[in-house]
Parts: sequence; C-alpha cells; structure tokens
Amino acid sequence: MDTRTQMYTVKQVAELAQVSVRTLHHYDAIGLLRPSQIGANGYRYYDETALLRLQQILFYREIGLELAQIRDILDDPEFDLLAALRSHRALIEERMQRLSHLIGTIDRTISHLAGETIMSGKSLFKGFSEEQQKDYERQARLQYGADTVSTTIRRWNGYTPAQREAIMEESGQIYVDLAAVMTAGKSPLDEDVQAILTRWQDNLRHFYEPTIDIMRGLGYTYGTDPEFMATFQQVHPDLPAFLQAAVTQYVDDLEYAEIARMLEEDEAANHVTG
Repeated sequence: MDTRTQMYTVKQVAELAQVSVRTLHHYDAIGLLRPSQIGANGYRYYDETALLRLQQILFYREIGLELAQIRDILDDPEFDLLAALRSHRALIEERMQRLSHLIGTIDRTISHLAGETIMSGKSLFKGFSEEQQKDYERQARLQYGADTVSTTIRRWNGYTPAQREAIMEESGQIYVDLAAVMTAGKSPLDEDVQAILTRWQDNLRHFYEPTIDIMRGLGYTYGTDPEFMATFQQVHPDLPAFLQAAVTQYVDDLEYAEIARMLEEDEAANHVTG
C-alpha cells in the first residue's frame, strides 16, 4: 500500500505519535490538527499530510511553544516544511551536545548518593553562589524579559531573612514531596503529583506571576540545565526527568482549560449576538 494515501484512525495516530486520543480531539477542536476525512460513521481519519503536521506540532511543543503560536506558524502561507525540519535538526543537535555534557554531571552526582537519598528541603538549595545567581539573572532576563526579572528581584529583596528562609524551605519541600510520590510509584500524570504542582505554582508567586510560558520554560530547564539537574538529582537521580514531564502535563492542562474557557466565551457571545 502507498503510505502517502493510507488513512489512519485517531487511535492509530495516537499510538504512532505517543499522544492521547483526548489530545488529538483537543487539537481538532481548536483547529490545530483537523482530520483529513470524517467517515460516514463519524470516525476521524488522518492521511500523511496530517501526520507530518502533527510531527511539526510535537516538535514545536518540545521547544516550549504554546498551541496558539504553533497554529499560527503552521497556518502561515509562507511556512516551509523542509526549512522547519532543518531548523529542528540543528536544535536537536545542539541539545544532544548539551546532554552529552550532562552525563558526566549525572555520574558524579550518583557516585555521591547512597541509594535513593532524599535531602531535607532546607539543604536542597544550599550551595548556590552569588556569582551563579547573577548568571541565572542574566539568563532569565534574556528568556523572560527584564521587567519580569526586575519584579522578581524587587519582591525578593523586600522579604525579611526569615521570610526568605521560609519560602525556600517551602520550595524545597515541594521537590522532596515530588520525589517521595515518584518513589512510591506515581506517574507524572497522577493526580497526587499534579496537586503538588499546584503548590509549586503558588510558591512561584512569591517571586512573580507564573504564566503558562514561564512554567513550561521552567519545566524544560529543570530537565535539561546541568545546574538544575545536578541539584534535583541530589534529591533523587530520576527527579529532573520526572519533574519535566509532570510540569509539561500541568501546564498542558492549564492551557487546555484556558482555551476551553475562551471557546465557551466566544460561543456565548455568538449566541447573544445571534
């Protein structure tokens, strides 16, 4: 059979792409990925063109773009699939180089651990030098903008030493609790894990208002940045990857809820004006 003309059911596409059927239905609802054909039985069918579009969606999700941004990119008449693939390849090569450097960090960290050690929240964030903090500030300004970072610094400087210690203790305990539920066999998608991330979002508000973009970026950083990975691996060797997956699910759910709310508002407005 010519794969270019082969049609796939929504279940088959979900299995091929390792996404949920619910996700594909959501992509259809927001106009991001329409089925190529709707059968007489109401079933959705996807052709190769749709699969290639889904591949692009997943690539752009991997680098942290929101669904609305991805839709705008893919619907642009000037969108070039080959150019996009070349760009993705270059990005992945760069990431592979970074990951190769992480192997040494992981090995050194594991060598200092006795089994699956869990540290206290207070000790989790010890060891960050002022020079490192300044470097994080410079990186954050580039990623999130000077205004957000300046607001964060002003808020932090406004706390008393006791308040700062309490905030960091609370923050550290969140990651300790995540490691505990992970060790207990919970998955990143589990409700218990997602409930802990609600505490994580609230804790971030001590510094700034955590937008979906910022939280998605943090999740990616937790799982790829050598400094953050080394820190979280002191809590549990598998925590960085677990944390990244959990945060991704958390912000996806927030984004789905926001889009659903907007669609409901649009429908209500159309009903009134209609």
